[in-house]
Amino acid sequence: MTPFTTPITLAGRHALLEPLSYDHHDNLVEAVRDGELWRLWYTSVPPPEGMRAEIERRLGLQQAGTMLPFAVRSLPSRKIVGMTGLMNIDATNRHVESGPSWYAKSVQRTLLNTECKLMLLAHAFESLASIAVEFRTGFFNYASRRAIERLGAKQDGILRSHRRYPDGSLRDTVVFSIVAAEWPAVKKHLEFILTGHD
Repeated sequence: MTPFTTPITLAGRHALLEPLSYDHHDNLVEAVRDGELWRLWYTSVPPPEGMRAEIERRLGLQQAGTMLPFAVRSLPSRKIVGMTGLMNIDATNRHVESGPSWYAKSVQRTLLNTECKLMLLAHAFESLASIAVEFRTGFFNYASRRAIERLGAKQDGILRSHRRYPDGSLRDTVVFSIVAAEWPAVKKHLEFILTGHD
């Protein structure tokens, strides 16, 4: 296991990122039912009956050295409210991708998501010395695209017919990134958002 995939707990004021484990299964099933997130055709959120397989998949990728998976705990409620992580890890080139992330509907568009991204980015740039962090989302996932742009990420381009959705339709993938030189300004921006809403 490389430093990029070594389990770590990241703590903030609104959220706690805990190393993903099978112990999170039942709480993640409860979280995904909040908003029935798996029914959104333009996302790849696991249904309740697929949660154990998704945990197994993410932990397998961690063992393979390409993912650092987390369960997301809301500190106000102490409930597990989603999953996030760093994926497609390229330790040689110090390049990572944020995701795949999903959050229960009740905590979407709250400071929790912003703080989770701040903690992940700080870990990637400051602890792992990454040179770039990438974000990818489906073209029709407008909420996700707006959220990524609000972080300060810049759009790199669109990968046309990049992959298939579970129903077989083709997905155009929008690619964003933050590079190391931009991190100090992005960090200040995210910290300002968090303190400005207290």
